[in-house]
Amino acid sequence: MESLLNLLIPTAAAQAAGAPGGAEMGLMNLLFPIILIGAFYFLLIRPQTKRAKEHKQMVEALKKGDEIVTGGGVLGRITDVGENFVQLEVAEGVQVRIQKQAVGSLMPKGTCKGSL
Repeated sequence: MESLLNLLIPTAAAQAAGAPGGAEMGLMNLLFPIILIGAFYFLLIRPQTKRAKEHKQMVEALKKGDEIVTGGGVLGRITDVGENFVQLEVAEGVQVRIQKQAVGSLMPKGTCKGSL
């Protein structure tokens, strides 16, 4: 019985001392997910929200006479602006109505001269 007790006590004492650097490893295990979340925020979430905000401002500022390109690639001049839709002249006498959100980008004045 005593030999069994001597065999167990040194093992228990070694376990009580703990592994060296245990607190440092705990901090590293906590720091890694925080760094990962920060990287996702700055590389993915923040740029996407910035682009969405810029697009919303552009759509709200649309006015008659602006030349735009839709998300589908149709180039035209705005002839009428409604609450949710804009009327777009894509050729002489050809007009289409599109949703404001379908506007891809605002073009410089004079872009449509050759096509209209």
